Amino acid sequence: MAAVTGNKRPESVLVVIFTAGGEALLLKRADHRAFWQSVTGSLEWDEADRLAVAKREVFEETGIVVVDGWRDWERQHRFEIYPEWRHRYPAGVTHNTEHVLSLELPARVNVHLHACEHEEYRWVHFPEAIAQATSGTNRWALKTLQDERGFY
Repeated sequence: MAAVTGNKRPESVLVVIFTAGGEALLLKRADHRAFWQSVTGSLEWDEADRLAVAKREVFEETGIVVVDGWRDWERQHRFEIYPEWRHRYPAGVTHNTEHVLSLELPARVNVHLHACEHEEYRWVHFPEAIAQATSGTNRWALKTLQDERGFY
């Protein structure tokens, strides 16, 4: 989905997708090639259901459709939007509120990337995912899951 210039809502979801065996899915952004991340996506102006947004974004970015294994952490982070991406938001917007969710899968699944958004993906063990994730909030979520589940 293409963003309308100056019209993107500064509220998003971060969805950490991981396997029961301790691997996390990381995606390499097409518009910032050194940027590795979990699934992310903005809420549309008329959306209120974070889980529905998370499911939509996971499908759009990876092709994954699942019913079970979702968790809304009921946790938010507020961070500064990278200057190169601020033109996508209304004038004067500099920060985004990100809601953290996760999706646990029994094992790896095939991923079908949306080429406009991501150019590569990797299933990696949590220590590597934490080291590779670009965003501090993404690293925090991965580290929290690693500690909760013992994925060392």
